[in-house]
Amino acid sequence: MSVDNTYKPVRLNPGKEAAEKCANDPEFRVAYDALEDEFAALAALLDARLQAGLTQAQVASRMGVSQPVLARIESSLGKQDHSPSLNTLRRYATACGLKLVIQMVKPKSE
Repeated sequence: MSVDNTYKPVRLNPGKEAAEKCANDPEFRVAYDALEDEFAALAALLDARLQAGLTQAQVASRMGVSQPVLARIESSLGKQDHSPSLNTLRRYATACGLKLVIQMVKPKSE
């Protein structure tokens, strides 16, 4: 008997998965919508780092922290138990060659 050991990745589309779950589960939608700010902040960090062409290790070095610390900073935005300080966000932006700008906008009407 032969065993097929070929790698067969499973495609995952988190945005699509979340959209489907939001459409079908009102409780999930409320919880998901409550995280909108955190998702936006995480996307801003990752976009800044990618546009600067930097790795986590490079940004960490520029901030004077280790790569695992930077990974925790990035991942903490998806959780509501701890968020990075404004000073940390400012240092992250500077490490990516950017300036931190905070703005408030009117919420989307539903």
